[in-house]
Amino acid sequence: MINEATRDFIRRHQDADVRQLALQTGKESGVDISFALEQIAGRQKARTKIPSWAAVDDILYPSRLSMEQCSSEATARYKAEICGRGRLFVDLTAGFGVDAAFISEQFSKAVCVEQQERLSAISSANFQRLGLTHVQTVCGDGVAFLHSMEHADLLFIDPARRDAHGSRTYGIADCTPNVLEIIGEMLVKADRVLLKLSPMLDWRKAVDDLRSDVTSVHIVSVDNECKELLIELGGEDLETNVDGPRVVCVNLHPDGSQERMEFNALHPSSSAPHPPLSTAHSSLSDFHFLYEPNASIMKAGCFDSVAREYDCCQLEKNSHLFVSEAEIPDFPGRRFIIGQVTSMNRHELKEALAGVSRANIAVRNFPMTVAELRKRLKLKDGGDVYIFATMVENHGYRLFVCRKIS
Repeated sequence: MINEATRDFIRRHQDADVRQLALQTGKESGVDISFALEQIAGRQKARTKIPSWAAVDDILYPSRLSMEQCSSEATARYKAEICGRGRLFVDLTAGFGVDAAFISEQFSKAVCVEQQERLSAISSANFQRLGLTHVQTVCGDGVAFLHSMEHADLLFIDPARRDAHGSRTYGIADCTPNVLEIIGEMLVKADRVLLKLSPMLDWRKAVDDLRSDVTSVHIVSVDNECKELLIELGGEDLETNVDGPRVVCVNLHPDGSQERMEFNALHPSSSAPHPPLSTAHSSLSDFHFLYEPNASIMKAGCFDSVAREYDCCQLEKNSHLFVSEAEIPDFPGRRFIIGQVTSMNRHELKEALAGVSRANIAVRNFPMTVAELRKRLKLKDGGDVYIFATMVENHGYRLFVCRKIS
């Protein structure tokens, strides 16, 4: 697929600016320039998105769009973690094959179905380079393959989230294929099904659409950016999961660590509600720490469960910020030390912001935008001061002047 001249060109220009290289490069003997530029751009993207692949010589990369749409190594490894081991794994929409590569490592045999001929050929070549000789690639339609396949331990599907005009879609029924039309057959053909959906989708509606077959929901973020919604169906947990599916909020960090919180979808509040701020404390001066939940928890909307699990108080039900007297080191999100709490009173603001010339500002449930508040406070952006402007139950609008805990 690649000759020595093209391989050498890619090697010599692997760190070059691809756009500049495209303008500067003329005809070079034996070099497929368009292919070489695609490979250089793909490998540069892979250094951050799929670093273990970028370290392997001669891995082939697809078009820019396919590189943007493929899973990252971090999310693929997480899927492999929750999928466990088995005899046969089948990916009905394999694409570039990142998810399939990592999940398949724990299965005796894997089959990856992809209808685009070039993507299928690229993934097949890469599986060989990665030593995944137990993975079979099939170029064809995933739904057609489903109809005739043997029984599998695990079926994975990531339906395309673009319509015929290239516009993004988010609902399950609007994706291709429509999983709602084939989920029954998938559960007959496999012990378990893992479905990957857009993080924009409401997970509660997805659970309702898929009915009682859902065993768990995973809301996956990477470095505090929500990336994927994963839904597990079938399996042994279905019979014992009488309280409904388990919801897992996970934030994956670059160093491999995780922030993780779980709750039950039907009964997130298994005990008495956590006392609201208004009854737990009479003064905001009792609180010394402020917390902002990570992106997965914000997406899940499990704020009562957070307050109960970590013994902290919500400032107000629509503010989605929490406070505590003592520090909570394992809180799943960003943690801050509160320096000052002030109203919008001019004299209070002057005292609270004395010596502060720049700050990172966030507004939650507050009547001004960040730009408007920054102009009002006459502060530049940046620095090590963080200001959260929000509504506080029984206290009105308040500004929390904080410093971040590393």
